[in-house]
Amino acid sequence: MSDPVENPLREGLARERVPQPCTMIIFGASGDLTKRKLVPALYSLGRDRLLPSAFSVIGVARRDIGDEAFRQSMRESCDKFARRRPVEEALWKTFSDGLFYCNGTFESPDTYTKLKKQLDELDEKRGTRGNRVFYLSTPPNEYPAIISMLGQAGLINRDGDTPFTRVIVEKPFGRDLQSARSLNRTVHDSLRENQTYRIDHYLGKETVQNILVFRFANGIWEPLWNSKYVDHVQLTVAEAIGVEGRGGYFESAGIVRDMVQNHMFQFFCLMAMEPPVAFEAEAVRDEKLKVLRALRLLPSDPKLVAQNVVRGQYSAGAVGGETRMSYRQEKGVAPDSNIETYVAMRLFIDNWRWAGVPFYLRAGKALPKRVTEIAIHFKRAPHAIFPSAAAEIERQPNVLTIRIQPDEGIALNFFSKVPGPTTDVLPVPMEFRYGTSFGAEPPEAYERLLLDCMLGDGTLFTRGDEVEASWTFIDQIEKAWAQSPPTDFPNYASGTWGPDAAEQMLQRDGRAWRRL
Repeated sequence: MSDPVENPLREGLARERVPQPCTMIIFGASGDLTKRKLVPALYSLGRDRLLPSAFSVIGVARRDIGDEAFRQSMRESCDKFARRRPVEEALWKTFSDGLFYCNGTFESPDTYTKLKKQLDELDEKRGTRGNRVFYLSTPPNEYPAIISMLGQAGLINRDGDTPFTRVIVEKPFGRDLQSARSLNRTVHDSLRENQTYRIDHYLGKETVQNILVFRFANGIWEPLWNSKYVDHVQLTVAEAIGVEGRGGYFESAGIVRDMVQNHMFQFFCLMAMEPPVAFEAEAVRDEKLKVLRALRLLPSDPKLVAQNVVRGQYSAGAVGGETRMSYRQEKGVAPDSNIETYVAMRLFIDNWRWAGVPFYLRAGKALPKRVTEIAIHFKRAPHAIFPSAAAEIERQPNVLTIRIQPDEGIALNFFSKVPGPTTDVLPVPMEFRYGTSFGAEPPEAYERLLLDCMLGDGTLFTRGDEVEASWTFIDQIEKAWAQSPPTDFPNYASGTWGPDAAEQMLQRDGRAWRRL
């Protein structure tokens, strides 16, 4: 169903990665995620010959539309959002023949009766063999009902893997430890853990996956990846946009629940984990869990928490020359809201590798630019033998930067002599960029993750105990904040790098945030 594959190696890999025949059922098929990401990702997989020949999609939503209207809507979405555009007519004909629609409410048994009949017909007519992937692209409050109804309707094969049943659950998985545990119990009432795929699209990004390859496929880095050589680590997720009409959602989440508990903690774990015994789902996830369990718990006193965690909320200002309103003026936001749009925190991992090394995390909206990166700051040379360059070396130590977005790549800065008769020393960069090095646009994150689920590979998905471990830490922060509401919100202007207290937190440690 695609163009000729570019080379024999890619063709061999493609054959190896093609899943078994199956049907993907998307609950919430009328939502933005389905239109912008899921169906365009599936179309792109088909174009790259990574879908089985017997493959179908059933969209489930409340709207009463038929198959043809659903196909037309998805065609418009692929025209706008597919990685490779424009959509090719012949390919679309083959792909859209497998698109179907089922309307109904998620709480009604009739919906699942109708869905089961439709699935049985597709197994017979299209040869999908009873293999099913259910994707929950709905508000989180719908998850328990859908999972329970799937089990009651006999749509989940819990006894074995032939035919297979897998369920992808979107974030957020709970909003605190208690709700995450409750949702895990609901999931495990109907599904085995290895049938459950808690998705975090950041783990589908090529540069996030490359963290493991960079660390464990190169012998040069592992000897330096520890407290003996690393001074500290900075992780930044900065967004130039505000809440962009999502004020109602953000009021119930905040930046810590929306960004830190899932996305940031995931690549934080990949950066800090021990080498797994194999590149397999359980081995990788075991090591990530160890990092979360080794996180030093914060004190219960809100004043002491404030020394390690800074929160902020943006006021009016300008980003990229455009005027931006304050968070409290956004649609759906309370005029006296105390929800944080910025957080900076200092973490410690209490294990042998990272003992005493601070990890500084910051995430925020309405900041000067969009950038996601990990910066490993190495310790300075123990003795300065170049007096004229001593101040420069002290100010700019060696830093290894893994840029996740935009301009994906890796950079290492080191010092070099400036040509000339004197010994002048300046920092110089050594860079690798995905776009220029490989000359190809990387697949979208959802393409990789949907394919992995169909293949039964859970390496890039989050396990239930990981989710609970991350919420255990986040709950400390949320409880301390509930006891001590902020009195200075809003406390940073749009277009700046956050509240002054975030800078002061590093200054007390004799460090500073990177200039991005």
